[in-house]
Amino acid sequence: MEKIEEVRKVASAVSTGKLPVSVIVAVRNEAKNLPRCLQALTDVGEVYVIDSQSTDETVEIARSHGAQVVQFHYQGGWPKKRQWAMNTLPIAHDWILLLDADEMLTPELSEEIRSAIQNPAIDGYSILLRTWFLGRVLRHGDVGLWKLSLFRRGKGRFECRLKDQDASMADMEVHEHVVVEGATERLLNPLIHRNVESLSRYIQKHDEYSNWESRMLLQRGDDKELPPSLWGTQAQRRRWLKRNVFTVPGSPVLLFLYRYVLRLGFLDGVPGLIYCGFQAVQMFHTKAKIYELKSKRTEL
Repeated sequence: MEKIEEVRKVASAVSTGKLPVSVIVAVRNEAKNLPRCLQALTDVGEVYVIDSQSTDETVEIARSHGAQVVQFHYQGGWPKKRQWAMNTLPIAHDWILLLDADEMLTPELSEEIRSAIQNPAIDGYSILLRTWFLGRVLRHGDVGLWKLSLFRRGKGRFECRLKDQDASMADMEVHEHVVVEGATERLLNPLIHRNVESLSRYIQKHDEYSNWESRMLLQRGDDKELPPSLWGTQAQRRRWLKRNVFTVPGSPVLLFLYRYVLRLGFLDGVPGLIYCGFQAVQMFHTKAKIYELKSKRTEL
């Protein structure tokens, strides 16, 4: 019956001219961000919203926009939210697009995707995030991030860098990247990354991220699928820099100076200052948590 339903969904998407892509949106208490994300997906074949027991209006908003809501109950370990969804859902289309609730598909990107997925030689595409922060597009400070968000079903999966994980480190993939079996390319049009949550919510999320990162760096997480390399992809280069810079005394200050001064973050005004400062503070939090974990080991 599931196969029949998948065929029905694909045929419906083709007949209505919708983009034949299955979108997976991972959420938890995203009532403020989700409406804009889903409004931009009205012409997409199918949309799954993977929720983690939200206590706001996230579920109602998702259903009101025609999305299929699935609850994810994280018990620790692996897989986490998005990989679990790819393993579990009866996905109808041959292509999967992963989005966060604060990301928005533009008409130009949608049309580029429609054309790109016709190429049989390519199995995955990286998309640039155009980041809005405190009401302003950030154009400097080394903010541009490429995410491999679009790939053929069955060809892409998240790397598992740390198997020993728990709910304090977020219930979805943090800095694990999608690895694609096959050729990949970059798309020209960006995704809009615009978070309208409060800075308090931003800090809360990044507290979980630093929990994960401190544990991963201390335990030397598994990077076999995407090894650190100064001359590799953006993800590999950032990973190499993180491995080698974290041990340098004063590295949070150096990160701030790199982003705000060398990479011209100051040209983005006050939002640029706050963003660069937050990036440095998160590195400081991670280093402090590494020290805490080492101290607890010594006490045992």
